[in-house]
Amino acid sequence: MPPAFSVVIQAGGESRRMGQDKGLMPFLGRPLVERVARRLQALADEMLITTNNPEAYAFLGLPCIPDRLPGRGALGGLYTALSAASGETVAVVACDMPFVSAGLLEYARGLLLSTPADLVIPRTEGGMEPFHAVYRREVCLPLIEAALQAGLRRADAWFGQVRLRYLTAEEIAAHDPHGLAFLNVNTPEELQQAEQTALTITE
Repeated sequence: MPPAFSVVIQAGGESRRMGQDKGLMPFLGRPLVERVARRLQALADEMLITTNNPEAYAFLGLPCIPDRLPGRGALGGLYTALSAASGETVAVVACDMPFVSAGLLEYARGLLLSTPADLVIPRTEGGMEPFHAVYRREVCLPLIEAALQAGLRRADAWFGQVRLRYLTAEEIAAHDPHGLAFLNVNTPEELQQAEQTALTITE
């Protein structure tokens, strides 16, 4: 059997532009984080939520993990995700991606298990997507911890120390034909637009 696969949904952002907790905003009648969890639940041997508001996310019936190093930015969030997970391979996804792709994450995990890579991550014209990526926990966690101890905060601050496998545009398109997997919603207007998009496509 392959090693256990943990899926960690990050709901710890400050949601400044949304005006309230993004993960709890309604999306087609259900909280956005619930939509993300439902899209990924078939993948996960273990699913966790990272949030500093665990009571508000208790309705999911999933373990809710507060930030273990509060105020340390995206890298601190990544540390919480990987340190809380028990799987050897860990997908980390943002709660504000309504079209997160289970197929793409499953493909990425397959690459992680079949190659020497420590991290399989999409790379697009807009940059890398560390919160739609799959990590080899045993290798990545100590490097994240060391980067935090050095005072770093960016999620990619330690990438130069691991074997990266970038997902190509062709690989991404094969599992995300609408090009929406990395769309994240930061404002009420973007949320409304994403809802309209969800109503017009067949996934």
